[in-house]
Amino acid sequence: QVQLVESGGGLVQAGGSLRLSCTASGRAFSRYGMGWFRQAPGKEREFVAAVTLNGFSTYYKDSVKGRFTISRDNAKNTVYLQMNSLKPEDTAVYYCAAADPGMGGSYYQKTQNYDYWGQGTQVTVSS
Repeated sequence: QVQLVESGGGLVQAGGSLRLSCTASGRAFSRYGMGWFRQAPGKEREFVAAVTLNGFSTYYKDSVKGRFTISRDNAKNTVYLQMNSLKPEDTAVYYCAAADPGMGGSYYQKTQNYDYWGQGTQVTVSS
């Protein structure tokens, strides 16, 4: 079992920044690829970003490329999502998730490939 706890959400004005953190406990964090997803009211949960277990490869949703950066610190059992130039359409509950290692961005974009999920943290961007 892996337990994931997100933090760092909040209310920010458009153009602002937030950094989300997700800290893992339980089984070896470094064994898992990590992803961030988000879900806005009335919408399906969608992929935002992912990082492979060693941190060498990252993948992003097109609309966040150049604005968001995913990173991980295996020594701290933590994955981060740095979000800059935030827009009102980024408003959602953000979830981190852990997946067994897979191949390529298409693998990490699929929610069904993730075995463990955090409880989510709310991000609200005002216009």
